[in-house]
Amino acid sequence: MTREQWIANAWNQGVRKVKNTSLRLGADFPHGSNEGQFQLTGPHYWTAGFWPGLLWLIYQDRHDEQLRQLAVSCEEKMDAVLENYERLDHDMGFMWTLTSVANWYLTRNERSKSRALKAASHLAGRFNMKGSFIRAWNHPERIGWTIIDCMMNLPLLYWASQQTGDPRFKHIAEAHATMAAKQFIRADGSAYHVVCFDPETGERVGALGGQGYAEESAWSRGSAWAIYGLALSYRHTGRADFLAAAERAARFFTSHLPADKVPYWDFRLPSFETAPRDSSAAAIATCGLLELAAASTGNQAVLYKEQACAILQSLANDYQGGDTEEAILIGGTGNLPSNQNINKSLIYGDYFYLEALSKLQGYPSFWNSSV
Repeated sequence: MTREQWIANAWNQGVRKVKNTSLRLGADFPHGSNEGQFQLTGPHYWTAGFWPGLLWLIYQDRHDEQLRQLAVSCEEKMDAVLENYERLDHDMGFMWTLTSVANWYLTRNERSKSRALKAASHLAGRFNMKGSFIRAWNHPERIGWTIIDCMMNLPLLYWASQQTGDPRFKHIAEAHATMAAKQFIRADGSAYHVVCFDPETGERVGALGGQGYAEESAWSRGSAWAIYGLALSYRHTGRADFLAAAERAARFFTSHLPADKVPYWDFRLPSFETAPRDSSAAAIATCGLLELAAASTGNQAVLYKEQACAILQSLANDYQGGDTEEAILIGGTGNLPSNQNINKSLIYGDYFYLEALSKLQGYPSFWNSSV
């Protein structure tokens, strides 16, 4: 089977699974899977955009009207969240890039554009100019916290500047990315999950293990967020330091993978003997590696694409759920320190897996401000 054939086969299998799952889920908000069925959260949770994002990925290829209507319904249900300012946090980019920005790109729906711009404005309002970071979460004791995941929220700000002609959104995104490249990415390319600042002075006061094993460990999904998020900031700014940081994160990630190319939940565990994998980290990383391939030339571009395809093939061959599983991928780890969704299917793992396959077939990513 040629590469093009297995990519098309994996894509078609994923599409069939999503369409079948949509018959039960409809316009709802899944997160992790338990005993073969996705468990639902609600439109307020950070993962709310991934199911409609999956539907938009497929609509981009198949123009399936039923899936489009479900995606639109999800987006409309999120309006109540967008109007509830006190509940909004740093994950507005995750939530409205894959719903409203995707809808705007594919249908030019003006209401979707308005929603995404409102979300971008709220996200920009979380920026702390002293420390040049976007605040994570809303807990009073976390006013000075920021996380590596937030790199994936920045494309909403780049998009907002493009749409409005106002560079302030882009300036905030670029400032946060500059901070992240310096404060999150270690010399070896591994990444912290949480970095803490004094919110009054902007001084860095420490780091936390977060969803990783320990402060100085290397949570694999955090490494994946670093690769993709920094590569996207390079796309939007052309800054060589963002590309260099993304490449450093990619080298760390790929050089620490086990034989089957799907990482354990943390790269620096004292023992891997009973440690669960994280297929979602693998899927996110493939999207980042493909973004780096697009940013590179010659042998380096080929290498990044080969690395991405090797991970994808492992996911396609050994980490797909069977007919009794609603999700596409199995073997994800949500939050091990909090004992949440361990060795489970995760909706964001499914999203990034299909996004990578979509990219390999020539479709653009919804994270690109050019859409």
